[in-house]
Amino acid sequence: MTTNSEVDQEGPSHLQEYKDGNMEVFTAPDFVQVVYDLINEVSFKDIIIDRKTGVSARLYLPKQVENQQEKKFPILVYYHGGGFCSGSAFSPQYHNYLNSLSSKASIIIVSVEYRLAPEHPLPTGYEDSWQALQWVVLETNNDAWLQNHADFGRVFVGGDSAGGNIAHHMVMKINGSSEGMKLVKGMVLVHPYFWGVERLECEIDKGEDESTSLSFDLADKIWLIACPGTSGKDDVRINPFVGCAPSLVGLGCEKVMVCVGGKDVLRGRGRLYYEKLKVSGWKGMVELLESHGEDHVFHLFNPACDKALEMMKLLVDFFNY
Repeated sequence: MTTNSEVDQEGPSHLQEYKDGNMEVFTAPDFVQVVYDLINEVSFKDIIIDRKTGVSARLYLPKQVENQQEKKFPILVYYHGGGFCSGSAFSPQYHNYLNSLSSKASIIIVSVEYRLAPEHPLPTGYEDSWQALQWVVLETNNDAWLQNHADFGRVFVGGDSAGGNIAHHMVMKINGSSEGMKLVKGMVLVHPYFWGVERLECEIDKGEDESTSLSFDLADKIWLIACPGTSGKDDVRINPFVGCAPSLVGLGCEKVMVCVGGKDVLRGRGRLYYEKLKVSGWKGMVELLESHGEDHVFHLFNPACDKALEMMKLLVDFFNY
């Protein structure tokens, strides 16, 4: 889309809103090439999951401990954020962060490249993500790294922002799957993108007293761009707390970690997810990390700050205990 309209507000780096109500979606051109990481000692490669659709992934394999070549690593299936409209498993921000996480947590990561809206509106991104999870969990893949080094009894699912939304729906779908999929070990939701018609108390816009990378208005509009066939902001795919949404008791994992940023406009939805899950009757364990004073997906852009290091440590513990 091209426009001569005056810019109203800058959103995340992939979205720009104009005063005439139009929005423009930009895709990031950056792509990190496959080379061995000498610092973190992580190997990685790119694989095609489905040649027809182009669904693919970047795999990270942590260093093999000397004399322990038969050691099996847990697996994290990860979905990137970007409002369902942008972002990439191959971008510098995701590559650098997941490369470091793979090294520190000694975990194999399958970072999924799903098709993006508006060219491929939802539910395409959900369908691609489910296909990738099946490819890993059903052990039908012929990937040597997974077959030789993965512990399929310790599969985790995670994502940030829109990727957190996707992760939730993938883990919910496991219990109702007819493919014989096992429950996964755990799920991590980092600043998940959930929304709704009725605003929470913390979502009441108080003007310019908070500097945030994602405004309430953009949080409203991103969903409508990504899913033009939606019933609205109380569609169960964006609001898992409405009365007609499936109960969280059906979550197909043993434990959950929810991370929220203290300045993120989505923080209230992350907290609400944590609270609703605790009282749902679900039998697993759930924990909440709130990074006070931090904005949406701050850890991707400032991974060396104290709060990002705290998050990294807790993620490492979550995957290994």
